[in-house]
Amino acid sequence: MDKDIKEGLMQRRIDDRQSLQRRETEDFLRAEVEKYPIRAKKFWKRDYSSIEKFLSSVEPNRERWLETVGDFSEGASEDFEVEETPFLEDKEVIAKWVSIKLFSQLRGRAILGLPKGKSKFLPLVICQHGHTSSPDGDVFGLIDKENYYDKYGYKLVREGFAVLAPLNITMSEPMARSNRMALLLGKSLFALEIFKIKRLIDYLSTLKEIDKNRIGMWGLSKGGTYTLFTLPIELRIKVGIISAFFNQRIKKMVIKDPRYSCYLVTDEEHMFLPGWLREFTDSDLVSLICPRPLMIQTGKADGVSWWPFVLEEFEESKEHYKKLKVEERIQMCLHNAGHEIRFKEGLKFLQRWL
Repeated sequence: MDKDIKEGLMQRRIDDRQSLQRRETEDFLRAEVEKYPIRAKKFWKRDYSSIEKFLSSVEPNRERWLETVGDFSEGASEDFEVEETPFLEDKEVIAKWVSIKLFSQLRGRAILGLPKGKSKFLPLVICQHGHTSSPDGDVFGLIDKENYYDKYGYKLVREGFAVLAPLNITMSEPMARSNRMALLLGKSLFALEIFKIKRLIDYLSTLKEIDKNRIGMWGLSKGGTYTLFTLPIELRIKVGIISAFFNQRIKKMVIKDPRYSCYLVTDEEHMFLPGWLREFTDSDLVSLICPRPLMIQTGKADGVSWWPFVLEEFEESKEHYKKLKVEERIQMCLHNAGHEIRFKEGLKFLQRWL
């Protein structure tokens, strides 16, 4: 047989074996992920007989969630070493960039906005920007051309809330780069950003302007990720609004479907946390937020999710509240638009619960 033909036949057999191995491996791993309901039964032992017993029963899961994302509290700076820079001032709002020391070589930055004429005991809303966005351009609306954010941070200040808009790393490549280094430490980029939020809360709790007993969090898109990830860990946050992130997590992560985007085929490497789907679908994370008030905002036209699947996951989430007889504290805001903030509905929710 001709040498070229022999080499071509050999290469085809090599490629065929590799193709089969890849497809078998994906089939196996997908099946393992989809065994979640069986697996989760081993990890969750919820007691709905009272709120106190419920909180006690999920405490081991809360600790394991912190282990899953990682904890960067060790070695943190004891002093804030606050730096401030003016950002915005008009007739109703005064805002500044605030920077605090997290570690010897790392600072945490955020915009703090306050309503003029109201200087004490304000409810605080942490307004978290998303994947390609920013505190100043989007949360406060300086360059939000598509109006996904509806200037919601700025508008909340005008409604009498203090607003903290933390600055997080954005874009897939730099997030992946930082996350790889965090993974080498057994942690994640999410852990570092969540720790920053916790330390910013520590600092703001020292200010006379802030009512430390009335803190909420509201994030859009990747900001919704941080809201869902932070509330189970940070119990000082009393109310949450998740816009354009909440999902049927197994489908979203590994099942490609033309009705929604799937993380498995994107470059958002940072979204793959070791152990996430061992026991923490979105409805299970909500059980670590319960019985605190929570709103889910989902657009039927939003390509990040397929809304019937979101409703299914929401109903599973609502069950935790129903069993504790506090179902009025969880609310679905389903709308006909896309990937965006629904300000009026969220404002009403915050005014009721915060």
